[in-house]
Amino acid sequence: MNEAIAERRQAMSDRHPVWEEMTLDAYLARAQRHFAAKPLVITDDETLDYAAVRQQSERLAAALCGLGVSRGDRVGLLLANYPITVSLMFAIWRAGGVAVAINTLYAAKDLEYAVREAGCNVLISMARFGSRRYDLELDAQIPGWRTGDCAALPELRAGLVYDAEAPQTFFDALPAGVLPSQGAEPHDPAVIMFTSGTTGSPKGVVQTHDNLLRAAYAGAYHQAFDEGRRAVFSLPLYHGFGLVVGLLSGMIVGGSIVPLLRFDADALLAATQRHRATYLMGVPTMTIAMMERAKVKSYDLSSLTAVHSAAAPTPSWVWRDIQETFGCEEIFTSYGQTEATATIVCTQPGDPIEVVAETQGCIVQAGVAGIAAQDGRICEFKTIDPVTGADLPPGAAGELCTRGPMNSLGYFRRPEETAKLFLPGGWLRTGDLGQFRPDGNLFLTGRSKELYKSRGELVSPKELEQLVTTHPAIGQAFFIGMPDDRWGECGCAWIVRAEGHVVSDEDILAWLKPQVAGYKLPRDIWFIADADLPKTGTGKVQKNILKEMALAHLATQRGAA
Repeated sequence: MNEAIAERRQAMSDRHPVWEEMTLDAYLARAQRHFAAKPLVITDDETLDYAAVRQQSERLAAALCGLGVSRGDRVGLLLANYPITVSLMFAIWRAGGVAVAINTLYAAKDLEYAVREAGCNVLISMARFGSRRYDLELDAQIPGWRTGDCAALPELRAGLVYDAEAPQTFFDALPAGVLPSQGAEPHDPAVIMFTSGTTGSPKGVVQTHDNLLRAAYAGAYHQAFDEGRRAVFSLPLYHGFGLVVGLLSGMIVGGSIVPLLRFDADALLAATQRHRATYLMGVPTMTIAMMERAKVKSYDLSSLTAVHSAAAPTPSWVWRDIQETFGCEEIFTSYGQTEATATIVCTQPGDPIEVVAETQGCIVQAGVAGIAAQDGRICEFKTIDPVTGADLPPGAAGELCTRGPMNSLGYFRRPEETAKLFLPGGWLRTGDLGQFRPDGNLFLTGRSKELYKSRGELVSPKELEQLVTTHPAIGQAFFIGMPDDRWGECGCAWIVRAEGHVVSDEDILAWLKPQVAGYKLPRDIWFIADADLPKTGTGKVQKNILKEMALAHLATQRGAA
């Protein structure tokens, strides 16, 4: 560990000599004592310092109490990355409630599903965003939601509408209320965060205050954040990457966020330049798009010291390109999942580019927030046979299981699925396949649900995706298992060509044949533009929809034949 990293970690340790369990709203009050006048949320139109966020959140918390919100009540947030979104989250926590983070890309019927699934007692929605009128969509889909007169959702008592074009109307409509002397406890639920739904229906994961605060501290400590780190991103605050790595971890060091309302590569680079951001965050599809724009348009990115690209598989060529394009000394990738709150494995500052390109890093070093018996790591791991569930020897490849203080409470009101999630001894089954190398870094081989059999042999899509994206003409690759009349199942691939390159399916097959076994070769290869990839609000590619697209494509081909 170099001296600068040690100094940054020591500064955090000095402010947190022992781990104190507290709620997130209590941590905001604590952070304000250190950083009151420092900015917490920065946009082109508005900047809120720590003191202003706390003041606004307490005003909003009193109003929520006036609506009857008390300890354990669920408050749905259907909001883009507005500054008030941050204040509302802390307001919900101050009132003792649970923030239900709702995906703003959901269609109207999916919004109703999320509100019902989480048993929301209050729903706060933005009026409009882009071409959509969320308030009117909700009026049509769940009439009576504003007044609590919705027979289909008996737990919903009230609704509020925030109009970014007339924000004062929101404040004028707030009822009076009194703050409780105490809201929640540290191990109470703080957030219900929905899984991405890339392989099935989203489920609401319950994360506690202590889960999230430990995740925040661990992320800052492991990556050795600079004091005042300034993170720029368009990742939604309803997702763990934006909420924890962006907002909450930054608060550990008096940092700030520059949240954009939607992803636009030029807008993110311009915001980095304008606000002198030091930390750029995104999923790989975003990172690639930003690099392409930075190569054709000049931006002053000299303030950047770190780039964090994670939450989805990354083509191996991307990492060196990040270093060359952005000129950052520190490049991070990581691994985590909603069920384990946030990042539990991450590369370290100073890691060679080979480690960043080939692995997800090592178990997060969390200092006082970690497990003393594990030398301060945030969790521990073991691998099991994904079919039998039997424990495997240390270092063996298998399904990853983890346990530690960041394990969530499981799925809201889904006891049977929660029971399947956890093994005896408190081990959480991640559903991810991989192994820890002798150097302690994790190598992921894929999702157990994404494995498919070809000619009776198991195939890992991730293995093929990593290989195929080493081809200079291929920017991104997505392999999926598809029905096959002869073999029962086989592999197919969606390919995004690298900018300025031409490659055919025959070219790819000819290139692959000498490198992989015959059963791993894809039966079908289709090409798609990055803009046409189906993605979640956080930029993850939805393989379940790619499979639906492939089935429709094949049906059309058969019909034409």
